[in-house]
Parts: sequence; C-alpha cells; structure tokens
Amino acid sequence: MDEITERSSASDLPDGKIRWSVGHHLILELSEIEKLAFPMALTQVGQIAMMATDLIFIGRIGAEALAAAALAMRIYFVVFTLGGGLLAPIACLASQAFGANNLAVVRRSLRMGLWLALLLSLPIVGFALRGEQLLLALGQAPGTARLAQEYLFGLVWGVAPVLCYQAIRSFMGAVNRPQPVLWITLAAIPLNAMLVFLLIYGKLGLPRLELFGAGLATALVNCGTFLAGLWFATMRRPFRDYRVLAHVWRFDWYVMRQLIVIGTPISIAFLMEYGLFSAAALLAGLISTSALAAHQIALQVAAILLAVAGGISMAATVRVGRAVGRNDGLGIKRAGLVAILLGIVVGAIMAIAVIATRFEIAELFLGESTCDADATIRLAATLLFIGGGFFIAAAAQTIAAGGLRGLSDTRVPLVFAAVSYWLIGLVLSYVLSVKVGLGAVGIWIGLSIGTSVYAGLLVLRFHLLANRLSLQSGCSIEQSAPIAAAAPRARIGGQRHRFVSIGSDS
Repeated sequence: MDEITERSSASDLPDGKIRWSVGHHLILELSEIEKLAFPMALTQVGQIAMMATDLIFIGRIGAEALAAAALAMRIYFVVFTLGGGLLAPIACLASQAFGANNLAVVRRSLRMGLWLALLLSLPIVGFALRGEQLLLALGQAPGTARLAQEYLFGLVWGVAPVLCYQAIRSFMGAVNRPQPVLWITLAAIPLNAMLVFLLIYGKLGLPRLELFGAGLATALVNCGTFLAGLWFATMRRPFRDYRVLAHVWRFDWYVMRQLIVIGTPISIAFLMEYGLFSAAALLAGLISTSALAAHQIALQVAAILLAVAGGISMAATVRVGRAVGRNDGLGIKRAGLVAILLGIVVGAIMAIAVIATRFEIAELFLGESTCDADATIRLAATLLFIGGGFFIAAAAQTIAAGGLRGLSDTRVPLVFAAVSYWLIGLVLSYVLSVKVGLGAVGIWIGLSIGTSVYAGLLVLRFHLLANRLSLQSGCSIEQSAPIAAAAPRARIGGQRHRFVSIGSDS
C-alpha cells in the first residue's frame, strides 16, 4: 500500500478505536518498510560480499598484493563516496514526486541522475589514475604503490557504470520496486568470483593479469549490472511505463541543482564518517599491530551489520519522501519513527548475537595466523563487546539520516556530523586511548559516544520536524515548516502536486 491515510478525526472515535486505528497504521507502515528494506539490505550485503571475494582471491597472490589492494580501495572509496553522496538525493526527489503522482518528475530525477553519474565519473577516473603518485606522497612503499595502481587501472573502467547503476537503484526503490536490484546483485556475486579467479590466475586460456585482472573483472561485472538494471528500467513493467530514457538528452538545470544542493552535504558527511574511522585506524596503529588488527576486525563486523541498517535507511528515505509528496504530515512522522524503531530493534538483536559469539568471530578472522593470536583475539572480542552499543547507535543514526533526506534536510545533519564525529568522537578516542592509556578500548569508547551523540541529535531533529508537519498536515508542503530552511528544495521544479501523465515530460 503506497498511501496510508487517516480518514477519521481522532475526536470522532472512541479511545479503543483510536488505539486500534493507530496500531493498524503502524503495522501497515512497518510492513511497507520491511518490503522495501529487506531487498535493499540484502543488496548492500551482496556488494560487501563481492568486495570480500576480491580480497580473498587477491590474498592468495601474496601479502603485498593484499596490502596494495586495501590501499587502492581506500583511494577508490574516498572519491567514490563523494559521487555516491551527490547521487543519494535521487531517491528523495523521485519518491517525493512519486508521492505527488508527478511521474514526469520521477523520470527527470533519474535522467539527471544518469547525467550527473557520467559527469562525476570523469574526475573520479582521473583521481584514481594518479593513485600511485598519491600513495607515494603519503609515504607508502614504491612497490606497494605500484601494485595498488595496477588494481586501480582495472577498476576505473567500471566507475561510470556503477554510478549509473546506483542512480537506477534509487529510482527503483523510489517507485517501490527494489527487487530487480537484489536479483541482479545476487547473480553478480558468483559471476564476479568466477571472473576474478579467471583473470587473476589466467585460467581457461586467459592471460594471468593478477591485480589488474581483479580490478578489470570487477569493472566488467559493474558494466553487466548496469546494463541489466537499464534493461529492467526500460523494458520491464512497471518501469518501462515511466519511459526513463525519453528526452534523455534534455538537460534539466533545476533538478540538477537540487541533486547538487541536497547531495553535497551528504557527501561531506560521508567523508567525515570515513575520515573518522581512518583516523581511528591510525590511532590503533600507533598503539600496536595487535590493536590495529583487533580494530579492523571490529570495523569489518560493523560494516556488515550497518549494511542492514543502510537498507532500512533507504526505505526510510523513500517512505518519508512519498509522505512529503502527498502532504501527509502524520505519514511523515509515522514512516520515519517506525523505521528508526525497526533499526534499533534489528541493531540490538544483531549486537546481542555479535556479543554472544565475539570470540568465535575473532578466531574466524585470525585463527593461528600470528604469534600473539590469542591476545589479539581477546582484544578483538573486547572491542566487539564494547561495540554493541556502537552498533545500535550507528543503526539509529543511519536510519534517522535517511528519514531526514526524505525531507530534503541535509545541511543541519552535516553540522551534527562535524560536532559528533570530530569534536566529540575523535577527541575522546584520542584522549581515552593515548592520554588515559586505554588503548584500542578507549578508541571504541570514543567512537561509541560520538556516534550515540550523532544518533540522538538526528533522531531529535527528525522528531521535531515531523511533529511540526503533523500539526500542519492540512497545509501544503510549501506552507509547512518541517523542512526548515530547505523547504523550497522539497518542492521539485516549484510544482505543487501536479498530476502529470506518464507520457508527458512537461
């Protein structure tokens, strides 16, 4: 059900019926979010699985190759994060237009998203092609930097396709059809593993390309996933009814401006988060090799768990955006808060599971690979125990940020990220780990506190904005206050719930 409306005034219903009505709508909203979030979360996990597959095969080449691939991925993801943040508003704009039944704007959001993806791919490719010089400037060994550049030489060919595929993903989620993206990702996992194996080791008569082959294999898979996504978007119902490639050469400056204005703070916030964990890794490396290894284990587990929260966050963006599009103030509040509560519950369950199996998880990563494996396993298990609170807070933060994106509210969350991550999280991590002497434990206490503050600020802001709109649910979006200073940006093209036929691009 795309719309959940409350047709009866609370004053006209007995208390029992009011409670039943509220509970009924909450259950329906939870069902809708689960339908969206489940395939989106599995898609996120699938992408992590593909990266892990690359590292497993590269690790068989040698330790230096594995280290080089890790460095190359850091360079790649720093610049890729900027592009991903700028494309994130596609889901917001398209879902708002979908909620307003303005299907021409849904199409224009995707069209300009594809244009933006192509434009962004040019500087990203240029930056990646200079990866070796950057790594040398950062003091990395020449041999490792050269191997990292080999991997990047293969990987860059897939930048434009993967960014375009991300735009298509956002479009499909906005129109309540995320399943094809999941099917494509599930098919891509074994295909990626096969191509990486064949091109790294030169099987079936193919040349042995090692790190370049690993990057090229992933690029080819990215091209395949984009073409599959484009086929679904243009040839299969209900997507083909949107005629997403109609007037593909027509440039819409207003929608492009919305993508940049809304997306730039998202990109910067992503970089702040990425920078925080990179700085935390540097702190752990200053303490000891064992501390760095334990930190990386805890961070990898967190990445897997937060992939699930990321799926719920995307669903929150879509559901809130649709409620904005149809001027449903109560629907905005309900969609965001239900998603946040769902994320907290799921995060708590996963945190409990990680804490219960923390020693087994650490052993899975390390085994007897180092001479001090037992000490590292104990430390990693301790970090996973402390990280239980971090996992829950990070899930709430991720989903609350998604709900605020549905309101086109990204500037204030950027300020929250700067304060929470850098002024609180990083400072506390440094003081507790180095000055107080808690080591890696202090780093994760600082990370947990900083993330909890960020989550609390985002949840509070969403609650305040949603409450404000729910009190004015009879007003149009232009007259409502929940989007604060960004209210004009919630309107797409200055249009007020125009009903546009699918065949029109006016």
